[in-house]
Amino acid sequence: MLHAREIMSTSVITAKPSMTVEELARVLVENRISGVPVLGDDGSLFGIVTENDLISQNKRLHIPTVLRLFDAYVMLGSPGAMEKEFRKMAGVTVGEICTRDVITITEDATIEEIATIMSEQKVHLLPVVSAGKVVGIVGKADLIRAMLK
Repeated sequence: MLHAREIMSTSVITAKPSMTVEELARVLVENRISGVPVLGDDGSLFGIVTENDLISQNKRLHIPTVLRLFDAYVMLGSPGAMEKEFRKMAGVTVGEICTRDVITITEDATIEEIATIMSEQKVHLLPVVSAGKVVGIVGKADLIRAMLK
């Protein structure tokens, strides 16, 4: 069975939280990639940013539904979710639009585990982490190439 270390890309292009959204878009297009890990100044994983994060900046803002019940108004959905969505749409730096809660794998993860995570968590890029540092990345294309072997 193949493992992440055998299918991951080791020359990982990364971003800094201070990078602008425009600079990020240029990096993604020029390198024909769908996303990058975001690293803090100490080289630790800060987040991950993908094309979806860029696309989300141009989507329609979802206004929560408000119900009137007698003399009270009840907002359906989380008020914090709308604030988070607005902040992401208005973000100008990678640090403002990236996903901070990153799902990672180790070099020992099997392709079966990787496929399960990608499918169940609906993620398409998984940073490979060893000793707190990003040592590689596995994307959908890497997984599909591995399935052909």
